[in-house]
Amino acid sequence: MSWRDFAEELVGTSKEAVKKVAEYAEDYRIYPRSIVKEGKSFYFIAKIDQKKKLVILNKSKNFKLFQGKIEELAGFKAKIAPLSHYNAEILRDIFPFTAPQALGNQSASIGLGDRLGIATPGHIAAIKDFDVMPVFAQQSVRELTLTGRTFKSVLDDVSWAVFQEGYQDGFAADADHLKEKPDIQNALDLGYTMLTLDCTDYINDDLDQMSKAEIEEAYQEVPDYLREGLEDQYLNKTFVLDSGYQLEYNENNFQEIVLVYYKMLDFAKEIQHLLKKSDKDVDFEISIDETSTPTTPEAHFFVANELKRNKIKVNSLAPRFVGEFEKGIDYIGDLDQFEKEFKVHSDIADRFGYKLSIHSGSDKFSVFPIIGRYTQGRVHVKTAGTNWLEAIRVVAENDPSLYRDIHAYALEKFEAAKEYYHVTTDLSKVPELAKISDRELGSLLEIDEVRQLLHITYGFILQDKKDGRYIFRDKLYKFWDEHDKEYRQGLEKHIGRHLKKLGFYKE
Repeated sequence: MSWRDFAEELVGTSKEAVKKVAEYAEDYRIYPRSIVKEGKSFYFIAKIDQKKKLVILNKSKNFKLFQGKIEELAGFKAKIAPLSHYNAEILRDIFPFTAPQALGNQSASIGLGDRLGIATPGHIAAIKDFDVMPVFAQQSVRELTLTGRTFKSVLDDVSWAVFQEGYQDGFAADADHLKEKPDIQNALDLGYTMLTLDCTDYINDDLDQMSKAEIEEAYQEVPDYLREGLEDQYLNKTFVLDSGYQLEYNENNFQEIVLVYYKMLDFAKEIQHLLKKSDKDVDFEISIDETSTPTTPEAHFFVANELKRNKIKVNSLAPRFVGEFEKGIDYIGDLDQFEKEFKVHSDIADRFGYKLSIHSGSDKFSVFPIIGRYTQGRVHVKTAGTNWLEAIRVVAENDPSLYRDIHAYALEKFEAAKEYYHVTTDLSKVPELAKISDRELGSLLEIDEVRQLLHITYGFILQDKKDGRYIFRDKLYKFWDEHDKEYRQGLEKHIGRHLKKLGFYKE
């Protein structure tokens, strides 16, 4: 609803009356895109006493559903409701566009992990001109632990932001890189519509340290019925993809492929049983990317074919691609080799009808055109830390003193942070802060080593305390609240650059 329509429906066409509504809106900072009329009531988000609240004007059947206080605002009876989990659940029921939905596997999608709970308005601005389905709620257990958030709060933050921005084109919610059943069940119960299963614990990633004899011995420990069945299916056989590429399974590669991946299939089947109990459509993604060596085309085909033979339906699959997909920086590796292998991975995904998923997809600008060209939109790209870095960029450009303190603290905590993330950062390449002027601080975010330094230390920056008080968290959230327009604009530009390189333009 437009601002003028809202004002005129509320008080009539009198210019004086409309002016009073405008004054009220300025006093309380109504978010105009959030204004929705439902029955005889108006719903909108407003900032009251420095906090965002849901305001419901005029009594309706839903008036009593929301928890909050009944007050008189500008001569109207209103329910002032906090942006709580209780109220978020009611919001999602009354306004389905604030609830997540399944992605499907026929169109491009992008994961937009928001570690702070404030990035969704910028994400909405970024995707508006592109043909892509957004996953606004996307977090892993690791990220939740490092930020002090929960699956519940992540989804609620997105629902309120979607309502605030009047965005009604749909989004998904991804419980990312999950390994444990309780976490999976928790996410499903909350209404998450995408589950990314991290199969790392069921993948044997140590074969490069084993001799041929040790591999043979380990292979003989695979249950006879399974080993014999897999040999009948693959050993000494060749599979031809639509592109003509031939996948050969022989004594040199077959045993290793089986040993690396066979245990993950039972794990995936077990989790699929949980998904089937859900009363909602859930996109199932299999992640096999957390390995030290790339997923060969033969290994990818083996996993895909076994998922199909075991009737495990997946919406997307994340292989470990050749080269390095490190956090917060561009692709490291041979582009020609990447393109050669990625084309085959795309052929395999097309054969089995799922999307390729690109993990650690933040800022991989050099390979995005290749990804877009060979997947033709049937792809899911995950970003997360780059959104945090854009928030820190706003700090660097607007509060030099605060940024300098954060940067220095990140250097102190870098080694501890490497426990959670694999990076090859050379700290000797990080410029000395004392030699950088305030005006130049924002440009530090263009340096790979600085990006990774700040990328992996976010948990310490957000969670660490001194004398019982947060060192940075409260200062940062106050700062971002005051500079929300700058952050929104930064995300619109930066995520927009991702989507342009991927070629996800609307036709």
